[in-house]
Amino acid sequence: MISRLAGILIEKRGPSVVIDCQGVGYEVEVPMTTMWSLPNVDEKVILLTHLIIRDDAHLLFGFATQDERKLFRDLIKVSGIGAKVALAILSGIETDEFVRCVHENNTSRLTALPGIGKKTAERLIVEMRDRVADWAPPEVTASVTRAPTAADAVGDAVSGLIALGYKPPEASRLVLELETAEKSSEEIIREILKSLA
Repeated sequence: MISRLAGILIEKRGPSVVIDCQGVGYEVEVPMTTMWSLPNVDEKVILLTHLIIRDDAHLLFGFATQDERKLFRDLIKVSGIGAKVALAILSGIETDEFVRCVHENNTSRLTALPGIGKKTAERLIVEMRDRVADWAPPEVTASVTRAPTAADAVGDAVSGLIALGYKPPEASRLVLELETAEKSSEEIIREILKSLA
């Protein structure tokens, strides 16, 4: 199992990056929340990883934090949630907000994520409740109010483009190519649609 990569970031194109570790380039798929925390190309980077081995491929997923990796590992244990959907969930919502949604039975926020319908959101809440029980008690998470972050705007923009009919990789690429600092999701989507017109 490859648990961690430390090297030089040589490619950064959502949803994947390439990290050079002593001459070997590892292609790693990352959620958008991790993508936006990465340094510039040609700089040192450390990612926590999870390796999935299939008959036709070895897939490496990377995460900026222990919480992101733990949530990814818990999500792929839920029936009907594969690695791609788990990555899309992590791209559209911060880990603490996801935990809060589970504690508060907030299916409406989860159904706003790409690829998550009402039944899947309900299953996520039921199956994830025990797994996130030790993350934070409901009364603490319910009282926390958090200002929107750049990752929130980016995730919402990607979700919005997917809702407009773009495929997830294309939506991620379009958002990544845009300078999104201090922009709302609406502004990001508007700029992308304008550039494509």
